[in-house]
Amino acid sequence: MSSKIYEPTPARRVAFLGLGVMGYPMAGHLANAGHAVTVYNRTASKSVAWCAYHIRAGGKNTTLKHAETPRLAVQGVELVFCCVGNDDDLRSVTLGDDGAFAGMAAGSVFVDHTTASADVARELSAAAKALGLGFVDAPVSGGQAGAQNGLLTVMCGGDPADFEAARPVVMAFSKAVTHLGKSGAGQLAKMVNQICIAGLVQGLSEAIAFGEKAGLDMHQVLEVIAQGAAQSWQMDNRGKTMVAGQFEFGFAVDWMRKDLGLVLDEARRNGARLPVTALVDQFYADVQQMGGKRWDTSSLIKRLR
Repeated sequence: MSSKIYEPTPARRVAFLGLGVMGYPMAGHLANAGHAVTVYNRTASKSVAWCAYHIRAGGKNTTLKHAETPRLAVQGVELVFCCVGNDDDLRSVTLGDDGAFAGMAAGSVFVDHTTASADVARELSAAAKALGLGFVDAPVSGGQAGAQNGLLTVMCGGDPADFEAARPVVMAFSKAVTHLGKSGAGQLAKMVNQICIAGLVQGLSEAIAFGEKAGLDMHQVLEVIAQGAAQSWQMDNRGKTMVAGQFEFGFAVDWMRKDLGLVLDEARRNGARLPVTALVDQFYADVQQMGGKRWDTSSLIKRLR
């Protein structure tokens, strides 16, 4: 875990559902910030291991617990955080007899960090409201490193009061938390984020492949152009590893294709024209066919070598 300095925030009773690559460290930051955290994961052994690790690290902090179902995890908490895989995973932990909504107290708020569709955000927001619950769609950007270092960017949609209730606690694993509009606005903003990344990574891939064919020292070239208008996060953090052919840095091609599928579905609904995004999505399909399902997104360059 990182050496993040946490803003003073009153300890809250919270739950975290989903301890994957992102959720595991995000929940850890909540524990490190002093909150009483109950965790749930579909593979229960991961919840047990999370508690054991953080209780040891936190000096036998007895406010950390694990639960067998989402409903049990959320009992008695004020805020529920969630980070799972997709729309169906999200429905599975929120709805039904064992879902979180069945166990949450009126007035508590569900904060969803899953990258999902805007439609499911609106659907679950309506379901939550009918039960007297708050719901904030709050997808994140920053990848695995951002989660581990507590420096995620969080894009939120939902009722402003629900957002304000969650914001100070969300800052435990974030550097910026912004309310962007009504339910679904957070997910739509994340789609904008992924459109930008898709184009940037393809452009960087083509640039590096071109420079290599031209016989340039691409480490040197990247150092030079990163001082000018071509600079980007992708160049700074993935340029050298792309040159080295290393593609094991967190955000997998499979996940990107899931996200771009959401983007293209939404574009078909709202009429947006995304020719470059659609093309890059197909390039990622090529990478999958090359065996790169779990390579990180910068592996687009493999197609060009």
